[in-house]
Amino acid sequence: MTHWILFFIFLVGMIALDLGVFHRKTHAVTIKEATAWTCVWFTLALVFNIYIFYIKGEKASIDFLTGYLVEKSLSLDNIFIFLTIFQAFKIPLEYQHRVLLWGIIGAVILRGVFIGLGVILIQKFSWIFYIFGVFLIYTAYQFMKKETKEKDFAHHPLILWIKKHFSISKNLDGEKFFTRENGKRVGTPLLLVLITIEFSDVIFAVDSIPAIFAITQDPYIIFTSNIFAILGLRALYFVIANMALKFEYLSYGLGFILGFIGLKMILHNFVHVPSFISLSVIGFALSVSIIASLMLEKRQDKK
Repeated sequence: MTHWILFFIFLVGMIALDLGVFHRKTHAVTIKEATAWTCVWFTLALVFNIYIFYIKGEKASIDFLTGYLVEKSLSLDNIFIFLTIFQAFKIPLEYQHRVLLWGIIGAVILRGVFIGLGVILIQKFSWIFYIFGVFLIYTAYQFMKKETKEKDFAHHPLILWIKKHFSISKNLDGEKFFTRENGKRVGTPLLLVLITIEFSDVIFAVDSIPAIFAITQDPYIIFTSNIFAILGLRALYFVIANMALKFEYLSYGLGFILGFIGLKMILHNFVHVPSFISLSVIGFALSVSIIASLMLEKRQDKK
């Protein structure tokens, strides 16, 4: 219980530091600033992994690192969605950080709920492992299909329903989620963007949460690896948002990772895959897909 309390103190402290000190004033996040924060979060994850090794041993530390890598690689796909959402609602760069910060706070709560439900289901119904495995293989197939049709989030049924039933302004009011028009309190487009981002995270959680259960069933490892991946996602967005579309083969790498994990879940009673092998396979697949994408981009630039 002490380890949980310490982690939540760390989590609340980092969010408070982000809100109250480093990003108190609205500004467009620069590549330099985003890169620095990305390195900070990655370093903190590695330091925490040493802590895991100290309190739980070598296998737990490998499971944490594997889970972190899986969640981080799958979260790269979120960046494509975030980019599309901000473009659809025409949100200026200087307001995007605030939306992502509150979106991530919501994601932390949602992931905690999903992980708790997952732990309960697996403890009570062992056959749920096979359901998760089949679902991940189907998701892997969807990634491999690589559907590139751009989603029109501004006209998503959820957003249209909100606009119909609640008062939403057509204009931004700085970084505020609510404003006043004609003496009436109304939501701003930033509120719609925040709701859309939270909704998209629910969809991604359905993919990513089952994946980590194939690596470990330790709730502490599952939750902390998820949260570290999410906390670093905001900074990573500002680092690679402009080059996200260059990762041509990333979807194939993510599809392979999900397929591998899905098979591992289905065959867990017959084949034992050591944690270090899972870590190696996942790291290799992610590296190859990114390197191949960069090589393709380089050849296209030469042409």
